[in-house]
Amino acid sequence: MSFLLPKLSSKRAVDHVIKTTAEVVLVLRFGRDEDSVCLQLDDILAKTSHDLSKMAAIYLVDVDEVPVYRQYFDITYIPSTVFFFNGQHMKVDYGSPDHTKFVGSFKTKQDFIDLIEVIYRGAMRGKLIVRSPIDPKNIPKYDLLYKGV
Repeated sequence: MSFLLPKLSSKRAVDHVIKTTAEVVLVLRFGRDEDSVCLQLDDILAKTSHDLSKMAAIYLVDVDEVPVYRQYFDITYIPSTVFFFNGQHMKVDYGSPDHTKFVGSFKTKQDFIDLIEVIYRGAMRGKLIVRSPIDPKNIPKYDLLYKGV
């Protein structure tokens, strides 16, 4: 289903979309087209993109083609989904230590729709971080690995 969503294949394209997407939540899925979990997530994103078209713009980014953002957002697990609103990085409290991105696939389409609605409403009120409406048992668990410099 990844062929149904627009792809960004360069840093310039990602920068342009972040700067020019206004008044809707920008959803950037970082991953690989051939990964099975990415395909599962892409299916959910593609099926909900029409329903969320007034609230969200969804793009796919290949982590191998844009390594600058992979490093910037510390994307060690794929797929990772990052959210923006009017050029501002939106953070979500999932009950995990990392609020910058959602790692893994959503369990259901409704989980993704609910999350976009909460981010959109919070962003319209000027919030930079919102609390996740997703049931904690539906959020993938993973361990954060920090590399010392």
